[in-house]
Amino acid sequence: MAFRDIALAILVALVWGFNFVVIKEGLTAFPPLLFSALRFVSAAVPAVFLLRRGTIPWSVILKVGLVLGVVKYSLMYLGVKAGMPAGLSSLAIQSQVLFTAGLSAWVLKDAPAPWQRVGIGVALAGILLIATTRQGDVNGAGFALLMGAAAAWGVANILIKQAAVDSFRLMVWMSVVPPLPLFILSFLFEEGQLEALSRLDAKGVGAVLYTGLIATVLAFGVWGYLFRKYSPNVVSPFSLLVPVFGMTLSSAVLGERLSPMEMGAAGLVLAGLVLIVLGRRLPGAAAAPTAAAAPTKG
Repeated sequence: MAFRDIALAILVALVWGFNFVVIKEGLTAFPPLLFSALRFVSAAVPAVFLLRRGTIPWSVILKVGLVLGVVKYSLMYLGVKAGMPAGLSSLAIQSQVLFTAGLSAWVLKDAPAPWQRVGIGVALAGILLIATTRQGDVNGAGFALLMGAAAAWGVANILIKQAAVDSFRLMVWMSVVPPLPLFILSFLFEEGQLEALSRLDAKGVGAVLYTGLIATVLAFGVWGYLFRKYSPNVVSPFSLLVPVFGMTLSSAVLGERLSPMEMGAAGLVLAGLVLIVLGRRLPGAAAAPTAAAAPTKG
C-alpha cells in the first residue's frame, strides 16, 4: 500500500476506536435507541441527496438496514448503556469476525482454514474469560447485548457479501431504514426523549454528528475506497487497530482501567483476531487449504 493509503487506513481505525468514547459520552445525553436513530438521520441526510442509489436493490437496502442499522446498533448502544466500558466494547464488537467466519462456513460453504480455526478458538477463550469475570466494570447484561450486536454484524456481513454491491453506497442508503423503526422502539420502550432534545447542547450535537457523519459516512467512504483499490486481505487487518485505539482512548479520556484478568482476556481476543486475519502469512500456512478468505468487514 502507498504510505498515504496506510495513513488513511490507520485514521479510519482511529475514528472507529474513538467512536466508542463518543458513544459512551453521547449516552449521557440521549436514551440509547433515540441516540441510534439520530445517528442514522445524520448519516442519511444529506448524503442520500448527494449519492445516487445506483443498481442496489431496495430489498438489499431494507435487509441490511434492519439487521445492521436497527438490530446491531441498538444492541450495541444498549450494551454500552447497560455498563460495558467503552474500551472493552470496542474489543467485544470485533467478535463479529468469529460470527462472520461461522456464518460464511454455513451459508457460503466457505470453511475456515486451519489457522483460522485456531484463531477462533483463542478468541473464544478470551471472550469466555471476559464473560465469566466480574472484576472491574464488566457487566453481564451489557456483554450479552454486545455479543448480540456482533452476531447481527456477522449476519449483515453475509448479506453484503451475497449482494456484491458498492458497500459505501449501500451504507449511505441503508441509513434511511433505521430511523423510523428506532424512533418507534424508543417511543415504546424509553423515556425522557423530549427532555433530552430540549436540553440538547454542543456535546449532544457533536456526538450525533461524529457517529453519523464521521464514523459512518466518511469513515466507511474511505474504507470502501481502500477496499476497491486493494485486496481485502491487505486492508482488513487494519481493523484490528480499532480495539487498540478504543481501549487506549477510553483509558485516556474516560479514565477506564482494565483489571489484570480483563487485560489478559483482551489479549487473547486480539491474538485470536490477528491469527484469523493474518494467519495465512505464517510460515507453512501457504500449504494449508485457502478456501476461506479473510472475514468480511461490515
